[in-house]
Amino acid sequence: MGHKHTKAQILEGALAAAFEDGLSQLTFGRIAKRLGISDRIVVYYFPTKDELITAVVSAMGLRLQETLSRAFTSPAKDYLELLRTVWPVVAHSDADPVFALFFEANGLATAGRTPYHSLVPALVEAWIDWASGFIEGPPTHRRLEAETSIAIIDGLLLLRLLSGPEAADRVAHRLGIC
Repeated sequence: MGHKHTKAQILEGALAAAFEDGLSQLTFGRIAKRLGISDRIVVYYFPTKDELITAVVSAMGLRLQETLSRAFTSPAKDYLELLRTVWPVVAHSDADPVFALFFEANGLATAGRTPYHSLVPALVEAWIDWASGFIEGPPTHRRLEAETSIAIIDGLLLLRLLSGPEAADRVAHRLGIC
């Protein structure tokens, strides 16, 4: 007797639940109800809540990378050039949900919540490493430029989510990235 849903389908349902209700509201029961299955099936594939959250945060990280990969197409000489390429791609309402979920994960990490406090820094580190591959120059230059880019983009996106697109666009114009 097989299960009604695969692990991938349950993970997709969990990610959809996180987008709809937030990471802090993610439970086995909510996912099961969403998919019309027993919560025991969810637990079968994700035996602990930490394993479930780890899978959801990893899937969210892949969504972030998919969103960003549209902008990261060719090497830039510095963070400003990279930001000029990235901002038009990420400053759209279709990217807002994935960044909102990312910022929720950041908040849970800074509050010391398990497993976010170890997952999110690793995700940010991977994002910096990935972005540094799109900067020209020696490794230390690439790393610093990638960190600067990530810090500015995160700040602008957080402003966008909290104060609206107009506020973020005004700051982006002030910074000379659009």
